[in-house]
This record gives sequence, structure tokens and C-alpha cells, in this order.
Amino acid sequence: MGGGYGGMEILQELLDNGIPSDLHITVVDRNPYHSLKTEFYAIAAGTSADKEVRINFPEHNQVDYVYGEIEKIDTENEQIIIQDSEKDVNYDYLVIGLGCEDNYHGIEGAKEFTHSVQTLSKARRAGLSIGDLKAYGKVAVVGAGLSGIEVASEIRESRPDLNIRLLDRGASVLSAFDEKIQKYVAEWFVKNDVEVLHHSNVEYVEEGAVCNNGSCFPNDVTIWTAGVRPNYLVRELPFAKDRQDKIILNEFYQVPEQNNIYVVGDCASSNHSPSAQLAGEQGEQIAEILTAVLNGNEPKKPKEIKLKGTLGSLGKSDGFGNMMKQPVTGLLPRLAKSGVLWLSKRH
Repeated sequence: MGGGYGGMEILQELLDNGIPSDLHITVVDRNPYHSLKTEFYAIAAGTSADKEVRINFPEHNQVDYVYGEIEKIDTENEQIIIQDSEKDVNYDYLVIGLGCEDNYHGIEGAKEFTHSVQTLSKARRAGLSIGDLKAYGKVAVVGAGLSGIEVASEIRESRPDLNIRLLDRGASVLSAFDEKIQKYVAEWFVKNDVEVLHHSNVEYVEEGAVCNNGSCFPNDVTIWTAGVRPNYLVRELPFAKDRQDKIILNEFYQVPEQNNIYVVGDCASSNHSPSAQLAGEQGEQIAEILTAVLNGNEPKKPKEIKLKGTLGSLGKSDGFGNMMKQPVTGLLPRLAKSGVLWLSKRH
């Protein structure tokens, strides 16, 4: 379930490893293509076209695809129930890779009156709203983590005529990054006339207004990037979860209560922060485990995942990131990110 980074890594690795001839794989996804979620911010800003973030699923005579919204994961009867479909999807082994959705933290009006970049469809709608704004229109981006930074900077590059305000809950943008990177990004926003409000506390959102720290300011478009949580279908499952509602797994990425269910990416409890890189690394390990299990062999305990670093963009020609455990800013990390994207498309 889920044709994202983790799910596609598992599928490709299984096919490359050579699956048993009597095995059949069904991929369930809402879209008839794999989409590069890390680039959705560019769709929202209007600097990239849809086709640039879509990749065709691989074709194989032992792989079928079911496109639609999942209504329920019935782990008791080992079935996936699809909305508006008369036929359920049965399984012997299940991989859950449904990703995440916005976490609105119970803030009134946030879900109803803000835009999202968590799905391609939602990013499209955000892009239409921003593109339709008249000169000097007002855009607020709530959340100054990696997603918020990339959304705000890309909108600035796309629409230099707009007034852009970034609401940061902390004392500095990108608080999880090195101090050098924080300073560089903060200076970029000053230089490019993006207003940053630190120590923000959004109390509620109205149509056409954001209310922060006791005062409301008029706003034309609000983009929500203030946190995520696992897909609601996963939160409903009767399995043990951590404080972030992610499913707790054994060392083989299996649900302890049902070892034929594997979880990858944003839905899996992990010591690492969610990312496409993490989902891909987990997917590679799950594919090795599944290959052994499906061939009747004992799986090897996977090695500890060591991530290569994090890259972020500030428009199309500037960026930041941790490379080889060192903070790097400017054109180099932006080129590196473009290279990673190119490799992802090629793969």
C-alpha cells in the first residue's frame, strides 16, 4: 500500500532480486504514477510542472496496480477495502507505506482555511491559489522547518511581487540544523524580503486571516507546514504505536502482533526524522528481508541505518544542507539536491 519512496524501493528491489514465479504483487495507490513528494513545494509555488514530479510505475507480468482511495485496512481478514470498488484486495503479506498527512494540532480553522503540500492534488490547489493572486497579495507560511523554508523561498522566486510572511514557532528557522545554516537561511530571507515572525503561536485561522499571539492579520493564502502525522488509516490500526502514532516494529520491520505485515517510511516508528532518504533506506532493507522470507530462508538482521545528510533549497540556485556531516550553503548543496532528484527519476 502506497507507491511512495519506500514502497517503490521495495517493489524495485524485489523485482531486481528475482521473485518466486508463483508470487503475485499488487500495488495500491491513489494515483497511477509515483510522485516525487520532496518536490511538491515547487508545484505549490508554480515553478515546476506536474510532469516533472511524476514517474511511471514499473511494468512486470507479476505486478498489478489498483488505483483508488483506501477505505479500510482489515488486518483481521487480511483485506484492503477500496472506496467505490466492489472488489477487495486480499493479501498474504502486506507492506504499509501510506506516508503522512498534516498535523493541525487541534487549531481551529487550520484544516479548513489553509493549503497543504502533503499530496500532489493539494499542492496543485495551493499553486492555483498563489498563481491567481494579484500584485502585492499576502501569503503566510505556517511552520519554519524544511518544508516551510522551501515553500516560502520558492514562492519568493516565483512571485517577487507578493508579500510573504513565515511564521516560526522557535527563536530561529531550521532549529534542527547547524547554527551556520540557520544564520545563512535567516540572512537569505532578509535579503529577499521575506518577513519571519519568530516565537509564533497560531491560535486559529479564519478565511482571509491568521490569528497569531493575540492579533489577527489579513491574508490571501495560507500554507500549512507545521508538522505531520501518519496517515489516518494507520492511526486506526489496532497495533502498538509510539508517541507520534507511528507503528512500533520488531528488528525486521514487522508488526510484532502480525509478522506478515511490514511498515515503511512515515508510518514506521524510528529514531530518525521522517524523510524520503530514510524511507528509501528502510525499503531496501525490507526488500532483502522479504526476499529471504518469500524464498523460505531466515532473514538477516538489518544493519543500523546511517543517513547521508539533508539537503534543502532556497529557490533554484541557492541552498543548504549537511553533507559528509558538514554544514554547506550556497550553490553546491542546491546542485547536489538537483543531482539526487535526477538519480531518483532515473532509478
